[in-house]
Amino acid sequence: MALNQANLAQLPANVAVPAYARETLVASIVHIGVGGFFRAHQAVYLDDLLALPGNEQWGYCGVGLLPTDAAMRDAMQAQDGLYTVVERSAAGDSARIIGSVGEYLYAPDEPQAVLEKLADPGTRIVALTITEGGYYVNQGTGEFDADHPDIVHELAHPDAPRCSFGYLAAALALRHRRGLAPFTIMSCDNLQNNGDVTRKMLLAFVALRDRELARWLATHGSFPNSMVDRITPATTDEHRALLRDSFGIIDAWPVVCEPFRQWVIEDEFPQGRPAWEKVGAQMTHDVLPYEKMKLRLLNASHQALCYIGMQLGYTFAHEAMGDPGIRLLVRRMMDDEVTPLLDSVEGIDLERYKATLIERFSNPAVRDQLARIGTEGSARIPKFVLPSVREALARGGAIKLLAFTVACWFRYLEGHDEQGREMPLNDPYAARLRALVLQGGSDAAPLLSLRELFGDLCDTPAFTQAVSEALASLYGLGARAALEQSVA
Repeated sequence: MALNQANLAQLPANVAVPAYARETLVASIVHIGVGGFFRAHQAVYLDDLLALPGNEQWGYCGVGLLPTDAAMRDAMQAQDGLYTVVERSAAGDSARIIGSVGEYLYAPDEPQAVLEKLADPGTRIVALTITEGGYYVNQGTGEFDADHPDIVHELAHPDAPRCSFGYLAAALALRHRRGLAPFTIMSCDNLQNNGDVTRKMLLAFVALRDRELARWLATHGSFPNSMVDRITPATTDEHRALLRDSFGIIDAWPVVCEPFRQWVIEDEFPQGRPAWEKVGAQMTHDVLPYEKMKLRLLNASHQALCYIGMQLGYTFAHEAMGDPGIRLLVRRMMDDEVTPLLDSVEGIDLERYKATLIERFSNPAVRDQLARIGTEGSARIPKFVLPSVREALARGGAIKLLAFTVACWFRYLEGHDEQGREMPLNDPYAARLRALVLQGGSDAAPLLSLRELFGDLCDTPAFTQAVSEALASLYGLGARAALEQSVA
């Protein structure tokens, strides 16, 4: 049965459907970047909250900015904003319909409608999942990258925005002129201090356009930090077939995910917020310990397992984690090199948390693609792996396995595993990275010269030597022997 509002009542009894009147929802939260993770995470939390009475003043308006978002627009509109979340575990599959996204706007076709929605007095929160690379951070300096092609375009054409920062700045300018307060801007991307990063980068961009607007935003704007967690593989035709065959639902773009989810949010919302704490989110005044723990353990471990996993011919995370060498690599990196850098986190047993991560990575039902995990390594390695390298070196700690992870990324950039099978490279720096790989081969020096990625680590012999030796072993010994050597 096709998924849409009219067919909700006819769906199978084992499929949960929204138990609230969707037509009464007020789309007071605009979410930019309606991908799989948002739909498996933030939209689910709000769907849970809407099932409780008295919360209809909160709903989502999704916004797509990229040409590839046209397909999402088509799917969401055809299904009245509804979609299916399938949770997969060893215990079986469960399906529910999410109804918290009441509107969807596709910016390339209706830019003015997007601007007016953002500038509307009823819009109180703008949330972002725009990937780690969407904040225009120079990874080497930590400063705003004003030379990025997106930013160059936005500054040259301030009235014709294309990227998230362009739309945010233009909409904030409208609100300022109309005497409205700025909306709260909440990043939900995997960045440590993601709210602080958003504030710093957006203010730097706005200042290049309008210094008065930047001063107003700095004074009145709010950028809460948050930590988000749920493993969500990219949707495939296999997932669509699963939903059709197991639940009788025809859904153009379902989401498949693990049962686990976590959301820790800094409670700084001057324009109001949903009562997320009623449905399992944790509101706090200090997100940093949770962010650091998650990014350094989960996200860095994902990087550790995915690049060596692809070189050994694996496709999915659970396959890689079934390899004793990779499993040992992940566990030892967490235990020996990352855990000593972490502070205690209220309410968290670190040993249990790490054991849970191993279980989650190993979940065969989720079938999380290594290619997805390895996307945009030029943004993820600097954010998930290198902070631990810097801190460990400052403390005199070990970095052998962290450096091996970087070397595995370098080897992956060559584009083929040892059997000649292609390893897909999806990275904004792809052309430049591939050229440096071809130049250097087993010599890590060309890649290690990228100051915009490695910054001061380019001049840190303890790091460059460790990466160089690991890369030489990957080329000289092969992936399997190099892995065994790294964990010996």
